[in-house]
Amino acid sequence: MAGPNLHFVRLLGQGSFGSVSLYQRIRYDGAMITVAVKTSDSQHAEALVREVQILSEFKGCPRIVQCYETRVEASLNQLGCLEYKIPLEYAPGGSLSGFINKFKDQKLPDPLIRDFTRMLLQGLATIHAHGYVHCDLKPENILVFPRYVYKNGAWSSSFELKISDFGLTRREGDSSWWNLSRPFAGTSIYMCPDSVSYGETGKDPDLWSLGCCVLEMYTGEGAVCLRCTLERDLGVIRTTK
Repeated sequence: MAGPNLHFVRLLGQGSFGSVSLYQRIRYDGAMITVAVKTSDSQHAEALVREVQILSEFKGCPRIVQCYETRVEASLNQLGCLEYKIPLEYAPGGSLSGFINKFKDQKLPDPLIRDFTRMLLQGLATIHAHGYVHCDLKPENILVFPRYVYKNGAWSSSFELKISDFGLTRREGDSSWWNLSRPFAGTSIYMCPDSVSYGETGKDPDLWSLGCCVLEMYTGEGAVCLRCTLERDLGVIRTTK
């Protein structure tokens, strides 16, 4: 955890539920250990507790980001306020969103898209097999892990994806959280209409979100642009009929 043995390096990202920061410590054998620590305030502690409980069920799953603890640590920050932390596997490649932006026209090569889609399907299959629905699959919640393999006298690089951020994850079919002030879980632009309109929690909305991610990898356009294009094209079709 982010205690006396871990030293803050830099902030990795800030979201609506808290922040993620990079920490490091030196292991007993001299090796450097890097950890991504997710921090939330008291208002969002419940989501963090749920996330660490869910991640504890995915120990060793290759397409799910790993959590190094089975409980949330509470401590006082420099302002004397309670904050809650969990240590997570650090992704040197950042998020899929940032990874896409590094390519020309923000479009990934077809072979890489096929590999990434297969990995994400594997991750979703694991999540669904445990009876969960992720509810917030999007490029910002998909992490990239560079891999280097020595073969035939030379080093070659590849990339692996892992699904992260399980703060909104629900049991399949669970709608007990639904109310008028919170009609859906997740990020609306990556969600299917039924999920947004009726709070539907099932496997299909996750697959819809995956389709949005694949389109984003192919086109280089964000979900907002894709939805605007779709609505424009549908409007043209209706007008011409």
